[in-house]
Formats: sequence, C-alpha cells, structure tokens
Amino acid sequence: MELQSNNEVDQLDKWPDDDLRESNPEEKEMSFLDHLEELRWHVIRSVGSIIVFALLAFFNKEFVFHDILLGPTRTDFWTYQMLCKLANAVGTPDLCVSKLDFILQSREVGGQFTTAITTSALIGLVFAFPYAFWEVWRFIKPGLYPAERQAARGATFFVTILFLLGVLFGYYIISPLTINFLANFKIDESISNEFDILSYFSTLATLTLACGLMFQMPIVAFFLSRAGVINPPLMREYRKHAYIVILVLAAIVTPSPDIISQVLVALPLFILYEASIGVSARVVRRRLKELSEEV
Repeated sequence: MELQSNNEVDQLDKWPDDDLRESNPEEKEMSFLDHLEELRWHVIRSVGSIIVFALLAFFNKEFVFHDILLGPTRTDFWTYQMLCKLANAVGTPDLCVSKLDFILQSREVGGQFTTAITTSALIGLVFAFPYAFWEVWRFIKPGLYPAERQAARGATFFVTILFLLGVLFGYYIISPLTINFLANFKIDESISNEFDILSYFSTLATLTLACGLMFQMPIVAFFLSRAGVINPPLMREYRKHAYIVILVLAAIVTPSPDIISQVLVALPLFILYEASIGVSARVVRRRLKELSEEV
C-alpha cells in the first residue's frame, strides 16, 4: 500500500504533458546553440526550396513569362474575356476590354536578364511559401503545449490554401483590372504608354503577393484572438469602419469608375472579415471552455 501511494504521488507531481514531451524526441531539452543550429537548417531548407522553384521558372521562361506573367497584357486573357461576357450580359459595354494601349520595353542593356532573375526569385517565393511556412512551423511547434498545438492544428493547410487563393485573386482579378486602367489612362492623347518591363513585373508581383498576404486575415485573427488582443464583440463594433476601409482599398486598387469592378475586389475582403469574426468567436469559446474545465 505504501509503494502504491508513493507511485500515486509521483504521478500527481508530474505535469499532464510530461509523458508527451518525453515520448516526443523533438521536445527534448536543447541548448541555445542547438536551437540556433536547428533554426539554421530550417532556414536553409526554406531558402533551398525557393531557389529550386526559381531555377525551374528561369529555365522555363518561355512558358512562365509569355503564357503566365505576360498574360494580363493581352486582350485574350481569361479575366478580360469574362468581363466581356459580363458586359454583354448586363448591357455595360465599358466593362469589355478590347484594347490595352501600351507596349513593354527594356531600356537597359541587361534589363531583360536582370528582370528574368528577379522575377524568377519572386516566383520561387510564391511557390515555395507553403513549404517554407511548414519549415517555420516545424521549428515553432515543439515549443507549444499540447492544448496550443491542438488549437493550431491544420495551420499549415489553411495558411497554404488562403495564400494560394489570395495569389489567384491577385493574378486574375486585381492585377488585370489595375493594368487595364493604367494602360488606358492618358492625360493627353499625344502621350503614349511605354512601360519598362521591370516596372510591369514589379507591379504584377506586388499586387499578387499583397493579395496572398491579405488573405491571411482569418489566420491573423486566430492568433490575435488566442493572445486576447481582439474578440468578436470588438470586431463587430468596428465592422462598419472595416467595411469603409475595404471600400477605399477597392477604389484605390480599381481606379476605374465602374462599380462592378470595385464590388469584385471588395466582396472577397468582406467575406474574409466575416470569416475572421467567426474564427475569433470559435477561439474565444474554446478558451472559455478550457478555463471552465480548469476550475
């Protein structure tokens, strides 16, 4: 009986997650230098994946640049065709893109080569982002408690899906609308639009990556809610302010005066904000449940 009592005391003295930590080799005690070494390899693998995708893009430049990156410069691009169909359906001919009044040119000796390298690196970053995030998550995950890991389960999957959706939204919606407006905007008919290729690719990459990051709004709401920075009542209170900011952003991104283009841009952001409120509400409910179980 005394031996059994001692064993029971030993079990009570142990933290609930001690067995999990002991059974998981990733959670062994590591020195500061060990952590730095592990971080170094995660960074090396992440950068390596970016380089691999960048090289693939560079050595397939005819397909990558002509068919994908330069797609929004031609009127047969998918988005422009859909806008023409929409224009015919609603009787608004101004929506149809029949001409893109600009040309692309390289004004420097090494302009095309430099642009190819820079743009390939950005493409590598886009395609390697899911894997790079997974590597970062692998480094962070062992330091979390089981409850925190359970709450953040599937983070890599959702971050990847939202990022890819944002990139597609930026490539097929934001970029073509912006390029179409800037290409056809003139302060005087005597001035022709001749864009430098580096300027064009920088604009395309900035808009696309910005949308990919902007679509992480529910993920940001999740972690801020876990930290207690935001909550559903606060987000609902400032919903009107958020909608105004979204409409202003939509107006800036789509300078064309038609309301349909602005709605196409603003609608996904409205949905993301409402989804963020739902994510925050779920996090708060889970936190309240955990606190009630501890009591």
